[in-house]
Amino acid sequence: MAQDSDVPKAADKGKGKAAEEPKEEKQLPLLNGKKDDGKKDAVAEEELTEEDQQLKNDLDMMVERLTETNVSLFKPSLEAMKTAIKTSTSSMTAVPKPLKFLRPHYETLTKLYDDWPDSDEKTSLADVLSVIGMTYSDEDRQDTLKYRLLAPTSDIGSWGHEYVRHLALEIGEVYGKRVAADEPIKDLVDLALVLVPLFIKSNAEADAVDLMSELEIIEQIPNFVDEDTYARVCLYMVSMVNLLTYPDNETFLRTAHDIYINHNQFAQAMVLAIRLHDIELINSDFYGRVKDSALKRQLAFLVARQRIALDWTAGEDNDQEIADCVSNIRLSEHFKSLGKELNILEPKTIEDIYKSHLESSRVAGMTNLDSARHNLAAAFVNAFVNAGFGNDKMMLVGEEKETWVWKTKGEGMMSTVASMGTLLLWDIENGLDKIDRYTYSNEDEVAAGAYLAIGIMNSGVRIDSEPALALLGDDAKLHHSNPLVRTACIMGLGVAYAGSNREDVGEMLLPFISDSSQGMQISAMAALSCGLIFVGTSNPEVSEAIVTTLMDDDRKSQLTDKWTRFLALGLGLLFFGRQEEVDVILETLKAIDHPMAKPTAVLAEICAWAGTGAVLKIQELLHICNEHKEESDDKKGDELLQAYAVIGIALVAMGEDVGQEMVLRQFGHLMHYGEPNIRKAVPLAMGLISPSNPQMKVYDTLSRYSHDTDPEVAINAIFAMGMLGAGTNNARLAQLLRQLASYYHRDQDALFMVRIAQGLLHMGKGTLSINPFHTDRQVLSRVATAGLLSTLVALIEPKEFVTGNAHYLLYFLVTAMHPRFLVTLDENLKPLKVNVRVGQAVDVVGQAGRPKTITGWQTQSTPVLLGFGERAELEDEEYISMNSTLEGLVILRKNPEWEAGN
Repeated sequence: MAQDSDVPKAADKGKGKAAEEPKEEKQLPLLNGKKDDGKKDAVAEEELTEEDQQLKNDLDMMVERLTETNVSLFKPSLEAMKTAIKTSTSSMTAVPKPLKFLRPHYETLTKLYDDWPDSDEKTSLADVLSVIGMTYSDEDRQDTLKYRLLAPTSDIGSWGHEYVRHLALEIGEVYGKRVAADEPIKDLVDLALVLVPLFIKSNAEADAVDLMSELEIIEQIPNFVDEDTYARVCLYMVSMVNLLTYPDNETFLRTAHDIYINHNQFAQAMVLAIRLHDIELINSDFYGRVKDSALKRQLAFLVARQRIALDWTAGEDNDQEIADCVSNIRLSEHFKSLGKELNILEPKTIEDIYKSHLESSRVAGMTNLDSARHNLAAAFVNAFVNAGFGNDKMMLVGEEKETWVWKTKGEGMMSTVASMGTLLLWDIENGLDKIDRYTYSNEDEVAAGAYLAIGIMNSGVRIDSEPALALLGDDAKLHHSNPLVRTACIMGLGVAYAGSNREDVGEMLLPFISDSSQGMQISAMAALSCGLIFVGTSNPEVSEAIVTTLMDDDRKSQLTDKWTRFLALGLGLLFFGRQEEVDVILETLKAIDHPMAKPTAVLAEICAWAGTGAVLKIQELLHICNEHKEESDDKKGDELLQAYAVIGIALVAMGEDVGQEMVLRQFGHLMHYGEPNIRKAVPLAMGLISPSNPQMKVYDTLSRYSHDTDPEVAINAIFAMGMLGAGTNNARLAQLLRQLASYYHRDQDALFMVRIAQGLLHMGKGTLSINPFHTDRQVLSRVATAGLLSTLVALIEPKEFVTGNAHYLLYFLVTAMHPRFLVTLDENLKPLKVNVRVGQAVDVVGQAGRPKTITGWQTQSTPVLLGFGERAELEDEEYISMNSTLEGLVILRKNPEWEAGN
């Protein structure tokens, strides 16, 4: 009852209020000469303060004057209206009051505009209508833009930042419609170019770049940036590249490169030229623009890190120091000085890694059986753990007859001798003497191992005498009667000259690709080595040789061979990162009537889009994985097709964080519902998506897969755990691998892979990384990714290759191995000790002010180790860095303005 009696009271209350304010209720509807319900009543019913009421009355009067015949009042009324709008203040969320009060008159004013003859007053009215039009944006009317195009553009900035942003939004909408209808767009572009400087001036670089990107005029942005704004504009542009499609991504990089060059930021410009993999651009930056010798050496270090072989003699100065920098000559020296600083020069033994005493006592003895297989695993572990330090307690000791080689047999001897190349990595001067004696061995496997070791040792380092070419390119060795020796020489050349684009090496290997008498193993390894040497160059001679081999009717029977996959991979690597350029090859492959044609096409396509994060490609690859394959003659081809698609998903997504998250979830689904061939590839793809970056969520999942009922899934999961932790010494992963060693003590293949994973985890005693991203994770190393991919393709069927007789294929990982150090040098390239802060990198793109770029830092003295996702900064301003990022080899110059005690 109480409730019922309340109702009339509430109604009376409403009546009383209306009765108190009769004037206001009548005032609004009568203004336009006709009654209007809805929105106008809503304004009327609001309780207005005295000040607001006064403003409303004034604006109503101004509108009324515009509807009258006295033309002389038009201009002052419009000026007063503009002033009222511009001077109004309100909260961020509320509509400014003048706009709110003028909204009911909008239709009247638009009608006036249509009726008035052309005059200054008419354009002034268009100015006002453009601003009021913002309040209609939710009704799919682009009136703000419509009237702005009819009004002068000189004072747009005076209407405030929100208006400029709103106008930019409408320009984007209308541009899309006009392009679709094939209508002219010049007026929109001209207006956009008026807005860009307004955005940049108010620190809204992101809005300026977005607008120019939408109108496809980003090449014009260098005209609008200056000394104070270019850095933020470029930072935002470069961070957008991963989200853009081809060819916009390249346009953005080239434009940002030009801006950096204009402002003499040559190191940043060089990083972008390297990302574009444009050798002409790199050469023109290097030789044409930079005159400072210290800066030139720094750029040479950047180029050398990407393993791009510059022809340094092309420069006028022909500076030997620059030649050394480009050739990575001193890499071994700097790496060993880091080892000395960290006090880790003492060689590690196998037992230091296995820690058998921590394995359960029941099986500890069994996992260390002195079998040839166990000894082979030990050789790999020893090679990875002591990689690059040039000393160990197994291989480089005493006479040839005392070494570990004789504890292995067959192909195992080849891999064991080859392991010396990893121990002596980058140290060619000392290494050749130690390996030389094995090249004269009467046993072909030992000699083959020595040739492969020479190739491994030369990986990424160039010296004038070219020992790898002289020793491995010898006709007698390349045409040796034993295919294992030929394989070792061909693979050694591929590893040594990866990324060098050397035509002379290519000419040596080309005949092997098309020579059917060699057998598929030799042809495939020659194709893969050519793929590594010419990675990402789309070399026409090599691609033609591989495609011809695939189309050759005489070799149809050979194409079913297990080695054919490396022929296909060689073709894919040629188009690495070339994106749409690969389409020509894909069309050609469609014409080949063979089960291996489709997998080859997928392999070529995933290489072409590697690291781009292209969502559409990932969807296509998922679609391939979803197809259920029936038993048929094409089974082998179809199995590889889906396995490549899985690895391709990781390869495409690895460049972009959000994409990685999504893809890791997809892998879970594929593991649940996928065919056996898909399940074998999933762990490998998980390893590829975060190498040398042990994320707990990833390795916990892999740890589950390592106990899978399918032995090949388990073996691949174990290897992926090694990839994930490569060179990190991660304690949790080490513990999981020790448990697996006990669990698999009776399974020779799985135990072998556990040992390999343990070796990878402690790679370089925790100083090396196989992550292909470098220079603040901006640049994807083609050579490193090609090496990882070669290893993974071999592991799709581990029992056929790595846990079988072709374990030497694991040495393709060498091309991805690189110290994760920061070494600071003075201008004469002598080591220089300085204090740096090392902390987790923070993404500062688009943030206001000057935010800190690292968090949770510790101050250390160089040389220092950098973990995944870590960044270093100089502690003070005593030195100026020649490089844009503190990573790898960095040259510092004394700051002339620095005073001690600052």
